[in-house]
Parts: sequence; C-alpha cells; structure tokens
Amino acid sequence: MTGNANTALITGGTRGIGRAISLALSQQAERITLLYAGRRDAAEDTVAALAEKGVKALAIPCDVADQAAVKAAVAQAREAFGPINILVNNAGITRDGLTLRMSGEDFMRVLEVNLAGAFHTIQACYRDLMKAGWGRVVNIGSVSGLMGNPGQANYSAAKAGLVGLTKTLARELAGRGVTSNLVAPGFIDTEMTREMPEETLKRALGQVPVGRLGKAEEVAQAVAYLCSRGADYVTGSVLQVDGGMYM
Repeated sequence: MTGNANTALITGGTRGIGRAISLALSQQAERITLLYAGRRDAAEDTVAALAEKGVKALAIPCDVADQAAVKAAVAQAREAFGPINILVNNAGITRDGLTLRMSGEDFMRVLEVNLAGAFHTIQACYRDLMKAGWGRVVNIGSVSGLMGNPGQANYSAAKAGLVGLTKTLARELAGRGVTSNLVAPGFIDTEMTREMPEETLKRALGQVPVGRLGKAEEVAQAVAYLCSRGADYVTGSVLQVDGGMYM
C-alpha cells in the first residue's frame, strides 16, 4: 500500500491525461475511484495498473452531466472506500465548430459535461471534504479557457467557467483545510492531438515557445503536486502546463 489513507475520486480517469493522473496519485491515495463514460476495457486496464501499485481501485461508468448519476456513483464510491478527500475533475468532451455554425445542442452539451459535470461531483463530495479537515480539489481546465480559441466557443466558455468555480470553492473551503486549484494544459500528446491534421498541429506548435507537445505525465505531475501536503498554502490558483503558450 501507499501508506497514505487518502481516498480519491477522478472523473475521466481511465485514458490519456486522466489515466496519467490516476497513476500519479497512486503515491498519495490508497483508494481511488474512477468515473468514466467511454471504453470499459480502458477502465479495467487502469484499475489493474493501479492494483499493481498497491492501490484499491474501482471504475464506475457515469455521465457526469447527469446529476443523479453522479450522486449515485459518489455514493457507490463512498460505500466501497469511505469519505472522499481528493477530487480531480478531468472529464471533458469537445464538439468544435465556428460560432456561426455551432448548434445550441453542441454548445450546451460541452458545458454540461465540462463545467456542470465538475459542479455535480464537487457538490456530491462537498460534505466529505468539509468534514475531512484536509482535502484537495483539482479541476482540469485548458489554456483555451484563458485565451480563447477559434472554433471552441463552447469548450473555451466551459473551461473559463471552471476557473471561476475553482476560485469560488477555494474561498468556501479554505477554512476547512481544503484547497481548490486548476491545472490548464496546452497542447498535450493524446489521442485527440494525434488525430489533428499535420498542418494544423504544426501551426499550433508554432505558438509554443518550447516547441513540442506536452506529455500527459507532465500534467499529471502538476496535479500530484497540488494534491500533496507541499501545496498546503496553494489555493485558488491556475497552474499552466503549456510550454509557455499563453503568458
């Protein structure tokens, strides 16, 4: 075992950046629940990888946009592992398109998953965090939420909203020993970026001073720091992991 009695819940924690975060937090939590909306095989693989590290892990299918489903999933996690004191909101989707052509459905669905989904998990874990006397909330945003991005009115708006949600929670829970921070990745090497047209990716990298894609593990290490005791005095912050893309 890790020797750490923390209990974590990670949304979107089974693939890409989420999987890297789950593995990184194996050093800080003995029990980890993963909420996922997609591939069961990836969820089972991540649970197995955590088990190899001595972590008790559970994967629960859940659409975080569905508040009732989130409440049920958190209740299941609590029944299995006890109160949650580390929460990482990583679940997110994209439905890109120019503002003129974006459907109202696509706009709202991205906000429901990326922003309202985080609110739902925070609310479901709120009493646990208050009572724990020590806790962490880390929301995964994006530089798109800080600088905007053509074709991502929905995604940028949702990620910008996460900044306000993060800071509000930081003010509400600071007196309880709970911190709330946001990590804002830039272009990270994931399945999504690998599917980008080569010319688009080349143009995007031209905006990154370090001249390369970030690694999922680099985002995960930022999250692990914010979830550590070393970050006791860090709350309400936005930590960019973007190679200098936005400054």
